[in-house]
Amino acid sequence: MIARITGILVSKDAARAVIDVGGVGYSVHIPLTTFYELPGEGETVVLYTHTHVRQDDMALFGFLREKDRDLFRVVISVSGFGPRLALGVLSGISSENLCLAIRDGDVKKLLNVPGVGRKMAERLIFEMKEKIGKISFGDGADGLRREEETGERIRREALSALVNLGYRAAVAEKAIDRACEDSDSASSLDLLLKKTLRILAG
Repeated sequence: MIARITGILVSKDAARAVIDVGGVGYSVHIPLTTFYELPGEGETVVLYTHTHVRQDDMALFGFLREKDRDLFRVVISVSGFGPRLALGVLSGISSENLCLAIRDGDVKKLLNVPGVGRKMAERLIFEMKEKIGKISFGDGADGLRREEETGERIRREALSALVNLGYRAAVAEKAIDRACEDSDSASSLDLLLKKTLRILAG
């Protein structure tokens, strides 16, 4: 089993990276979260890999952090989740946010991941909840939780302000959801209100 690759990044795209190791080019499947953090082509890169072997194929899946690779292995242990589907999950949500969603039983957050339906989200939570306790992301998860709590407070204040302006709560909440698709909009109450009001104005 190939557990780690260190070599020169020959090429990269959103789905894979080619790493030259001593003149041999390894094609490694990667999630978008890894693609965004890869160095430039021609530079040295280290990828923690999972080797998936079938009767007619062998594929490598790579990650910049060992903990991301470990989480990938937990996802593929869930019934119905093969490597490709697991890679899609980790492309749609950061490892830290995925762990938080699993620990909190947050089905709604998982439904925001492309390709994940309600039954799949519930299965992930049910089968992963105990397993992810062995994976530690240090202060990162706590920091993300604090950011989420701040974001929720800003959303509540924005909703309250819009209701006071005469908008129906359900309409205002949908507009806030649309505004929050741009993560910068949820960073302050002023920005969120401005964008939400523009959406409500059509």
